[in-house]
Amino acid sequence: MTDVRARISARAGSPPWLGQAVRAWAGFAFFTAFAGQFWRNLLGWWGFGIIAGAVIVGAVVLLVLVRPTWNWRLVPKSAIAFVGFAALSIAWSAYPPTSVLAVGILAGTAAAGVALGLCLTWGGFLRSLATALAWILALSLVFELWVALFVGEPLLPNFADYGDADVPAAFYWSRDLLFAGGPIEGIVANRNLLGMIALLGLIVFAIQARTMGYRRDRAIGWIVVAVVTLALTRSATVLLAAVVVAVVLVFALWARRRPHGRLPVYLTAAGSLAAAIAAVIAAWGPLLDLLGRSEDATGRLDIWASVQGLIAERPVLGWGWTGYWAPWTDPYAGLAVRNGVEYLQAHNAWLDVWMQLGVVGLVVFAALVLGTLSRSWFAAVDRPAVDFGNGTGYRASALLALLLTAALIAQSIGESRILIEGGWMLLIALAFLTKRRRFAGEPMP
Repeated sequence: MTDVRARISARAGSPPWLGQAVRAWAGFAFFTAFAGQFWRNLLGWWGFGIIAGAVIVGAVVLLVLVRPTWNWRLVPKSAIAFVGFAALSIAWSAYPPTSVLAVGILAGTAAAGVALGLCLTWGGFLRSLATALAWILALSLVFELWVALFVGEPLLPNFADYGDADVPAAFYWSRDLLFAGGPIEGIVANRNLLGMIALLGLIVFAIQARTMGYRRDRAIGWIVVAVVTLALTRSATVLLAAVVVAVVLVFALWARRRPHGRLPVYLTAAGSLAAAIAAVIAAWGPLLDLLGRSEDATGRLDIWASVQGLIAERPVLGWGWTGYWAPWTDPYAGLAVRNGVEYLQAHNAWLDVWMQLGVVGLVVFAALVLGTLSRSWFAAVDRPAVDFGNGTGYRASALLALLLTAALIAQSIGESRILIEGGWMLLIALAFLTKRRRFAGEPMP
């Protein structure tokens, strides 16, 4: 089955409109998760809260209506354990009310990811994600063009009132830099986030271009849009993530060509990783300069140093889950301020988890991420050959989960977005989809 309609229609008594409802909800859920700042800038926090709540309620309703097959073997235990441990952290949290709210957000977003992973086939997942990313990229370019042509100056979000104070550049919805070659922020108001969305789009559209059942010319057009957007964001962190994804792709294609005797592949991969670490050590000075002074890097070294200080105070169980840092409570108030902007993440997901949930939470999070990576790797390289009429080969779509997971992991080194909104929802969806494929033999699109 390559579409969610096939699964739903197979269930006795399912109304014919349910398949369309699942696809529509999935596309809107992806859009909202990755473009949450668009809703906040457009409608304010109350408007965003209503929309996010509707997405979560929709996830629960669809799980009830679709009634996906539930088998404990198909559940990634590390995902349940991570959410459960975050909930337990309320007991020792330094800010219990904030942790209660944060755990609710974490669980609600995870519920949406579970619905995506259980109610969609791989084909439905690919289509829904592609649709959402295409909308974000297209709206971002149109938005930046509108600002450049009709506004002609930096644009603040709606409902923002900064008085007579000098407004930091990071507070603007758009800085009107399209005709200057960027960097642009798009509707998501952040060039690193927009760049990551463009990278995910590049992966998804490229998979569609190589998969039967999709219009290749349309997919190629969206690839061009993704590349242009990525270039205009001028995000160094996302470009590094793109390099990681490309390297993973090369090794996956190599492993496919060696169904037996893959030791050279793994040894080369290990050697490449060691060489990369050695190169980082050798170029540590320039790298420190980049991380400490680059506008794109937002002073990560200082932020990491502050976070490591907090880790040292509570290394085992952490300070309690908060997801986004809560700027109204200690120890986050004023923890990371740069050029008048207070940053609300550690800019490294692994340090963020260690600080919030201690080494215990870090181990659980690593199990979730590495488990998803492992299952997606073997799904990509161990797919049986498929007869395409003019020979046999692998489905390109089998690479989807691997490349998306690799992109999330690469981003997690310089950003904590894998723990919140689109990153977290996508990780949970991939965890459930890859688990389901492994134990239930789910076909790829």
